[in-house]
Amino acid sequence: MTTETIERRQEAAVIHEELDALVAATGKQRRHIVPLLHAIQDHYNYLPAEALRYVAATTDMPLDALSGVASFYTGFRMQPAGKHAVKVCIGTACHVKGAQTIFDAFKRELGIGADHDTDDDGLFTVEEVACLGCCMLAPAVQIDDIIYGHVEPRGVSDVLTDFLAAQALMTPSETVTGEGGPPEVEIRVCLCSSCLAGGMDKVHAAFVEQIRELGLPVRIKTVGCTGVSYQTPLVDIALADGRSFQYGRVTPGHVAGILNRHLVPASATGRLRARVGTLLNHLLSDGSREPVTRYELDVRDGPDAAYFDHQEHVVMEHCGFLDPLDLEDYIAREGFDAARFVLASLDAETVITEIAQSGLRGRGGAGYPTAAKWVHVNEAPGARKYIVCNGDEGDPGAFMDRMVMESFPYRVIEGMVIAAHAVGAREGFVYIRHEYPLAAHRMREAITRCQQAGLLGLPDGGNHGPLGLQVIEGAGAFVCGEETALLSAIEGHRGEPHYRPPYPAQKGLWGYPTLVNNVETFASVPWIIRNGADAFSELGSSSSKGTKTFALAGKINRGGLIEVPMGVTIREIVEHIGGGIKDGHAFKAVLIGGPSGGCVPASLADTPIDYEQLNATGAIMGSGGLVVLDETDCVVDIARYFLTFTQLESCGKCTFCRVGTRRLLEILERLCAGEGRKGDIERLVHLSERVTQGSLCGLGKTAPNPVLSSIRHFREEYEAHLKGECPALKCSKLVRYFITSDCIGCTRCAQHCPVDAIPMTPHERHEIRDVDCTRCDTCRQVCPSDAVKVRSCQKPSESR
Repeated sequence: MTTETIERRQEAAVIHEELDALVAATGKQRRHIVPLLHAIQDHYNYLPAEALRYVAATTDMPLDALSGVASFYTGFRMQPAGKHAVKVCIGTACHVKGAQTIFDAFKRELGIGADHDTDDDGLFTVEEVACLGCCMLAPAVQIDDIIYGHVEPRGVSDVLTDFLAAQALMTPSETVTGEGGPPEVEIRVCLCSSCLAGGMDKVHAAFVEQIRELGLPVRIKTVGCTGVSYQTPLVDIALADGRSFQYGRVTPGHVAGILNRHLVPASATGRLRARVGTLLNHLLSDGSREPVTRYELDVRDGPDAAYFDHQEHVVMEHCGFLDPLDLEDYIAREGFDAARFVLASLDAETVITEIAQSGLRGRGGAGYPTAAKWVHVNEAPGARKYIVCNGDEGDPGAFMDRMVMESFPYRVIEGMVIAAHAVGAREGFVYIRHEYPLAAHRMREAITRCQQAGLLGLPDGGNHGPLGLQVIEGAGAFVCGEETALLSAIEGHRGEPHYRPPYPAQKGLWGYPTLVNNVETFASVPWIIRNGADAFSELGSSSSKGTKTFALAGKINRGGLIEVPMGVTIREIVEHIGGGIKDGHAFKAVLIGGPSGGCVPASLADTPIDYEQLNATGAIMGSGGLVVLDETDCVVDIARYFLTFTQLESCGKCTFCRVGTRRLLEILERLCAGEGRKGDIERLVHLSERVTQGSLCGLGKTAPNPVLSSIRHFREEYEAHLKGECPALKCSKLVRYFITSDCIGCTRCAQHCPVDAIPMTPHERHEIRDVDCTRCDTCRQVCPSDAVKVRSCQKPSESR
């Protein structure tokens, strides 16, 4: 036996030991396929073929099942990847703000060719992801576990440099108290994914460093997100006398100024006051520190107070005050009061009656009455039943469920405990997108703490036995938001939808009756039980009761997570809460409901937000994504974007969806390239109707909604594309960039052009070589004299 052979066998033995350990930690049954594939990929950075063969030989998971599941989900890789994953969000809000140019810029910066995704050094793999759930900070990019917001093409080098230089910071859930005596000040910060993307981690670290270094009487508390994402990093200062102050867009350089302003209380001893004052004055004398007064605001009473008008917090109750993982903090604010009352005093029928009278409808899509689902599962025969929380928030442009799970995990769990009692389920699952690692972590931790505290049921066996809960992470398939596909994924199969009936309430997980509700639906339940059905039903419209959370993003001044009563109009959300359109542009439309939703024009802005009235416009409520467009956005491009997404995410099970969405996309791509043909608009309408009628699941049935609604309200824009024109000057193949005589010859455009399409001619008017121009818009963004312009370059079309 050669030395080489011995080394190979030794290496194989080590790999087998590693795989055995992963299987032992995860499980070896069919239901454990997805978690095990995640574990293997996390360990090796991809799924080695030899690893799958070994697992198949040593577990109850056949090789064809492992390979079939791995090839179905976009989150799994069969080829080696770089050490770090650069995930560029291409969600709706990021798309309208130039996500494609960000993706291209990362590949150029890393020297990655068109047919590859990993750099030559094997350090970075660049990939597109459907949505990171940080829409208000678009364009967003995630590198490993660090998220960056408001990324620009010319800033990708800085992002990579920052990532490589990043140092481990304090655990987000840690609470820090200085040593200077009882806390005189409480500093509240949110460390959810979107706030971290806005730079809160660095601000948080700066506070921790200075509080520890100076031994200050300050407590830093991690709290759930207020939803005021447009001001992130947002810091709330609570003083011992009850006053509070908010600071928005805080940077590490502002920290010393904030501490100096609020930290030296009158009650402090003279020695402490002198010590603190001297140290902080020294910090403030550092010329590198930034002034804080520029960003001071009180968001509830100041100029942005309108953001909170019309809002009613049910799901987001106590936002900005609750520590997401502090169970005692949650209990102190009526947490689990509803669950205790239900388990001790109410039978299932009474609970369901209360939910029915509240008018609560499912918040995940079509708005099916929640109580009706509960009745079906409750009345289904058999003692074994399951409950599932659908946290697979796959709509690009939506981030409500992510923020609720990250900020209010106990509220979701309490809702599930109440629902499980009402339907007779004793085991449940929380299915969460793999792109939401912080949400998965906090839900797992919250479940563990509830189990330890005995809060998942009464310890007397029978129907009140504790509810068993566990978190399952998805792997990137949008179709798994459909409930039957989601259940298939939990069972360890490809996430393909099933014919209905039977519905999950009759035959769900492993053939047993199963209740499936989404995150927001469960989070509404404790409030309803505590405050009564009438209090909930008094909120909202006649047919749509209660409140609804919305992810407000796009071309809006004040974007974030909002919660409003049903019946509030689109105009009130966009112009009042959202503060109108950015940069003085005109309000054009809103995209509601993601890829399954529709395009509602500004002319219908007085439409109330409820299920029936939105349906009348050609849109749907969906899960609650609301992306605002201005006149610089092209609705044909938006329709093309959504069809690109749904065609890619189609599971392929039914022909209407698999082939129909491809044909729709081909027509839209022709239109955006100025190659439209006579009759294309009519073909889009006819084909959309066939796809809607013939598709098996909700993804296919609603995929044509963006096409039909945009044609209905913006047909003239489609007709312009048939002529080879893009009125919004958005479609890159139908426009060209040029430089006017206002050019001052500063060379900034030439310096920043990523493809050297602008020769550098100092002090002279610059010119753009159109053949090399990629229409990335960088030159226009950096020009100090507004000399870079865009104009239509009308292309011939077969319709002309």
